[in-house]
Amino acid sequence: MNKLPSRQLTFRGLLFVIVVSISVYFLPRTSENHYAFEEGRPWSYALLTAPFDIPIHLDSLSTAKIRDSINTNFEPVFTRDIIAEKTIVSDYTTRLNATTGLDITPAQRNQIIREIRNVYDNGIVDRETYAKITAGELPSVRFIHDNVAISMPTSAYLSAFRAYEHLDSLFRNKGMHQAVSATRLSEVLQPNILIDTVTTRRLLDEAFQKAMAPVGIIQQGERIIDKGDIVTSRLATVLRTYEQMADERGKGTISQHYYPLAGQILYMLILFGALYGYLYIFRRDYFDDDRTVLFIMTLIGIFTLFAFAMQAAFRTGLYITPFTIVPILILVFLDSRTAYFCHLIQVLICAIITSFALEFMFVQFIAGVVAIDSLKDLSRRSQLIRTAALIFIAYAICYAAIEIMQSGSLSRTEGRIFGCFAINAILISFSYVLMFLVERVFGFTSRVTLVELSDINNPLLRELSEECPGTFNHSMAVSNLASAAASRIGANVQLVRTGALYHDIGKIKNPAFYTENQHGVNPHDTLDPIQSARIVTGHVREGLALAEKAKLPQMIRKFISEHHGAGTARYFYTTYCNAHPDETVDPAAFSYPGPNPQSKETSLLMMADAVEAASRSMRDHSPEAISALVSKIIDGQIADGLHNESPISFRDVSIIKEVFAQRLRTMYHSRISYPELKKSAAGTAEPTASVTSPTESTTPDSTPTTGAKPDSAPADNANKQS
Repeated sequence: MNKLPSRQLTFRGLLFVIVVSISVYFLPRTSENHYAFEEGRPWSYALLTAPFDIPIHLDSLSTAKIRDSINTNFEPVFTRDIIAEKTIVSDYTTRLNATTGLDITPAQRNQIIREIRNVYDNGIVDRETYAKITAGELPSVRFIHDNVAISMPTSAYLSAFRAYEHLDSLFRNKGMHQAVSATRLSEVLQPNILIDTVTTRRLLDEAFQKAMAPVGIIQQGERIIDKGDIVTSRLATVLRTYEQMADERGKGTISQHYYPLAGQILYMLILFGALYGYLYIFRRDYFDDDRTVLFIMTLIGIFTLFAFAMQAAFRTGLYITPFTIVPILILVFLDSRTAYFCHLIQVLICAIITSFALEFMFVQFIAGVVAIDSLKDLSRRSQLIRTAALIFIAYAICYAAIEIMQSGSLSRTEGRIFGCFAINAILISFSYVLMFLVERVFGFTSRVTLVELSDINNPLLRELSEECPGTFNHSMAVSNLASAAASRIGANVQLVRTGALYHDIGKIKNPAFYTENQHGVNPHDTLDPIQSARIVTGHVREGLALAEKAKLPQMIRKFISEHHGAGTARYFYTTYCNAHPDETVDPAAFSYPGPNPQSKETSLLMMADAVEAASRSMRDHSPEAISALVSKIIDGQIADGLHNESPISFRDVSIIKEVFAQRLRTMYHSRISYPELKKSAAGTAEPTASVTSPTESTTPDSTPTTGAKPDSAPADNANKQS
């Protein structure tokens, strides 16, 4: 394997350090000695012993019941404001005596004052307190006198408004009614029974503290909980007490601050190092490509941060996070093995922040396997919807399996978890949008895009079929021939199929200069071989210009530039050499711009292009002749070194020859002749000698057009005037 340049090694090193640093920096951290746990779930940490004496308090449910009971039965403390009471009665008496024009006797005046005193003796309270009394929430209150609490019923208490109504109903005399109204008694009445909020709060807190006093103690060194134990309500309370006391003590030793951080850094280094190791050993082509390494590390890094954010925002955030988008995108643009490995790395990275790592890894592992298996060959958007549904089912079944295993029934399953899985599936169905972004940002091309480009209604292909029908038919034949061989050697079938359709689009500019588009007239007859070679080889440059204008993906442009490689237009080169025997001919004027094929797919296209073109000029279509032609052309390309830069193997070449020969034999197999009916004199039909059916095709292109060039060497793809 070639050693990477120092620039690329530096780039990979910096990328590695950046992703690891960001992952560790944003890793959610709890406070010192804090644990993530849930009641009713197993304890996922190691044995925990008490580092100091820990009091055992009541659990949260018992505490809530006691609080409710105390709040219900607690009697608040009130005070009686005697001074205000006397002042109000005295001021009203003065007002009543000073008001003139009242039609009441002195006895009636005294009766009014007496009834007001009686109301105050019973007690007037504020509106809020009176509402509680009438609702039955405050049957009695307490008064404290000389540090002695006295409970008093509240049945006789009235609000200021109700007290006025009561007084008004007592005075049946018309004059007394007018006197009460004229002296504005309703404005005078104010509460004399007032709540003592300070004392009430103190006594209530004392009642709470007394009721919630510790019911036991865990001594220093005693076992609190061990791994696998179910966290009961009592244990949950003990653990919270332990965390609170540990925070108050605040040890702050190096083992509690720096060692965990060092462990987290080492953990991330191991995982991302394993990823780099996989790419370097098993997918060196990916590791050598800056764009691919950047794509994988960026994708994992972004989803790691997204998972951290979701977990920080929601208690079940990790189950909402669509982890399977990572293997889906890598599968679409790279391969299934890399997708599977990256998914495992992603899950292991995020397992560090969950309390139930085994449960999390099991569920996410199965979901990733389902995603990869169901999208082995993505070609339609609808497949993403199906995959999202299958992932939801996988999540639900795995979750149910874990609950049955841990609790023995499905009674403890939570509906919100299934809701999280549903949201997860919905987010997965939007992977298509991310595929589009990845294509634009990283320059990758998905299978879905290739399928869309292979539609013959695409504007560029439609123009090719209209302007160059012969070239279009040739491209279709090459596409079928090459894709058949691609499936046998493990190449990208859809990429080969699509690339073959576009490899000759440059001929749109000068269709008449290529044999397959000519109708009896060959413009090359009037041109110098150098000029002809310039036009024929120019269809590569013209094709690249059209591809750039149509914004075709880079991998499709490679088929245009590499399908002839740096080969020579052999027919014109030979013609020129024969016409100038004493001249040293520079082959550069007759060469294609190249480069030579750099991949299996473009090598396959070069072979299929030459074989298909040469087969059209054959007169003998026997199996032996076809096999000889295929071998001659492919071996000639190999001898010329056109496939030296391609990773194609000798075994691949052998399979390709076999597939090409088989396909061509099928295309050019002989057909039966149909008899023609002849009517006799009697009107009956008599068979005649058989003739070829009008619908049959004899040897394709066996009769050359006027001015057609003779067959040329394989490297020229049978002249590739066609």
